Amino acid sequence: MEAFLVSTGIVALAEIGDKTQLLAFILAAKFRKPVPIILGILVATIANHAMAGALGAWITSLMGSETLRWVLGVSFIAMAGWTLIPDKFDEDEAKLAQFGVFGTTLIAFFLAEMGDKTQVATVALAAQYHSILFVVLGTTLGMMIANVPAVLLGDKIAERMPVRMVHGIAAAIFAVLGVATLLGAGESLGF
Repeated sequence: MEAFLVSTGIVALAEIGDKTQLLAFILAAKFRKPVPIILGILVATIANHAMAGALGAWITSLMGSETLRWVLGVSFIAMAGWTLIPDKFDEDEAKLAQFGVFGTTLIAFFLAEMGDKTQVATVALAAQYHSILFVVLGTTLGMMIANVPAVLLGDKIAERMPVRMVHGIAAAIFAVLGVATLLGAGESLGF
């Protein structure tokens, strides 16, 4: 259950102001059809994060527990720093209208998530918790918590969201996870 809750919280916070949330705002403004946009985000996130979770699980099979502990600890600390860097959105990621609302959202979100903070976090969390299912469910829920309101309420939320503060909280959580991992907090999990 810890894997699910931590994954949900970290991704929900890290996603605020992220390029995929900006993509959700743009798709909502462009198409004004929230249901296919939300479904496209959900399917794209499940596919992308399932691959990331599988990669995280595979990485754990390649490394000894001491090496894995250091790699994960440093990775979480690096994620803390990366979370503080604002994302820039490339409008070309939203120009796939020939595939319909659902298809455009699915393709754009899947591609936008490649190498994104939340995908990298999913890899690290799956490696940390050895629970692909709960990590992917948690990171997917975190994405939906951040992006569904963006689709439904759009600019009303964007103007009032304290993005820097939210990113600071997410960075602090990543940093605490990193330091705790380096200090051996995950030893009971096998690393």
